[in-house]
Amino acid sequence: MMMNRESHMRAVVQALFVVFLWATSWVLIKVGLEEIPPLTFAGLRYTLAFICLLPVLLISQQRSSSHPMSGRTWGSLVLLGILLYALTQGSSFVALAHLPAVTVNLLWSFSSVAVALMGPVWLAERPTRLQWLGVGLATLGVGIYLLPVAFPRDQLLGVVAAVVGVLANASASILGRGINRRGDIAPLAVTVVSMGVGSITLLSTGIAVQGLPQISAQSWAIIAWLAVVNTAFAFTLWNHTLRTLSATESSIINGTMLIWIPVLAVIFLQERITPKELIALVVVGIGTLLVQLRRAPTQANETP
Repeated sequence: MMMNRESHMRAVVQALFVVFLWATSWVLIKVGLEEIPPLTFAGLRYTLAFICLLPVLLISQQRSSSHPMSGRTWGSLVLLGILLYALTQGSSFVALAHLPAVTVNLLWSFSSVAVALMGPVWLAERPTRLQWLGVGLATLGVGIYLLPVAFPRDQLLGVVAAVVGVLANASASILGRGINRRGDIAPLAVTVVSMGVGSITLLSTGIAVQGLPQISAQSWAIIAWLAVVNTAFAFTLWNHTLRTLSATESSIINGTMLIWIPVLAVIFLQERITPKELIALVVVGIGTLLVQLRRAPTQANETP
């Protein structure tokens, strides 16, 4: 019994550490965006992360007796890669290039609400009354934060990018859940293959549209840290914690990122939060927590 408690507490601490790492990504991205165009930046990060995770997948495939993937599965993974990386991550980097991290964080939390609304159509998963209450609270919180709407013109692109990213992320979550629910492919393979497709597409698009500028040693260090530590390592550690933690526990822990990001943005990015915005963040946090109580745990590649 004591060993089980120690293992559970260790998993909780590890999961909290992973979520903290993901939250620091937002600060590092904002710093890197001062020098690197957003699409190219996102493409470099996830392509390097894919290169780090690919050997892990190949080794695990050699140890297992997995069957070759069907054409349908390959098609699903290609679509997932486009949605989850080329669109979702590309949009998040563009949004962060034009909006404060706190604002993007709040808008991004609406992804769980979008999943709850799309679930009945695509997965026949009807939200519970508690989840509907969460949808209402999250919507109210976003309204409190944004109204009256007065975005400067240079921030409108960021708002549009955030909305596109939320819809793409929700669609990817629905598709990913459908793929994993079939159970014919390991979660690691789903992640690595989709990341490879999406990251290479994103990097190619970024270089073609925005170019590859001269990148300083500091920016390369940020890219490497985001790819190796905040993506490849964090993903591996997070999935290790899922062996011990329940879906509800993982969702609650993942939801603490809504708290970490504003704290880090205030400390390191000198962003400011008004009392009204703080109330809005609390309301959205409670709402998204209620929405996620029945959801499967979020994987590392669903985070910026």
